[in-house]
Amino acid sequence: MSKPDNPNPSLKNVVVIATGGTIAGSGASGKTTNYTAGVYDVKALTDSVEGLDKIANIMGVQVCNVGSDDLKYENWISIANLINKLSTDDSIAGFVITHGTDTLDESAYFLNMVVKTDKPVVITGAMRPATAISADGPMNIYQSVALAASKDAVGKGVMVVFSDGIYGARDVQKVNTSKTGAFGENDLGSFGFMRDDVPYFYNQSTKPHTTKTEFSVDGLTTLPKVGIAYFSVEADPGELDYMAEHYDGVVVAGAGSGCMSEAWTKKLGELESKNIPVVRTSRIANGNIAGDDYFDHYKNMIVGSNLAPHKARILLQLALTKTKNIDQIKTMFEKY
Repeated sequence: MSKPDNPNPSLKNVVVIATGGTIAGSGASGKTTNYTAGVYDVKALTDSVEGLDKIANIMGVQVCNVGSDDLKYENWISIANLINKLSTDDSIAGFVITHGTDTLDESAYFLNMVVKTDKPVVITGAMRPATAISADGPMNIYQSVALAASKDAVGKGVMVVFSDGIYGARDVQKVNTSKTGAFGENDLGSFGFMRDDVPYFYNQSTKPHTTKTEFSVDGLTTLPKVGIAYFSVEADPGELDYMAEHYDGVVVAGAGSGCMSEAWTKKLGELESKNIPVVRTSRIANGNIAGDDYFDHYKNMIVGSNLAPHKARILLQLALTKTKNIDQIKTMFEKY
């Protein structure tokens, strides 16, 4: 772990954990497309942010340097273990993770469920590579470090900072493929916003996170296999047979309020005899899934509430590290 040559004793210490992504990307001068992600290392990233050394003493760790589509479970587990270890150091105030935006919300939610510290953990990225005109990465890093060093951020779980917004890990989603304001929480709103280096909080999650969950990465090297089945008109239920043979659980991204055809419903109900849990979620970004006797009379069917399909997948994976009891897994989905 790199450390500053001349730390300022009046400033807090923040660890920046770099994983790659667009924020560390390089391309043709000034362009925002056709670039290579994960080129610059953590020192190059932090050194490029003017005034960063005026708000915190920066320590850097390079975990990997890839586009976030190429992250592995071992990377998630490694980051969680690193934070859990370093968080016991009283001299460290908080953590910032620089990350590709494609799967940033997945990493945020996983860490929100397994990191065991109340110290701020903030994830950020960029929509423009470091070589682009008006690159957004430096400001996102600056504000993330400021948030990680703030006493007001303690105990709020893992957060995402992006384009002045502060978002909770459970509900944040990438909502635009190209704009710099790429993240939001849809109908739940944000935790607050950043103005320069000052956070303003107005909301927080009521769901348990970090130190309040039963989940842990202790002893984990990977996660159970859970597939996401995307329903559409005349979707072939045969793909569910494949999942039944190769996966420990299934998440359905259903139409509307988690709905699917009679053929899909019956096929998923057949998994009841194999004790394979099936979580109903929606391909719609807003709203929640309520219980429905038509689907949920099968004992293996679980209501996904308002979790996005890819986050319901993470919760089911973590649940399966603790139990295969369907009723206990249902309780976890109600709780988290």
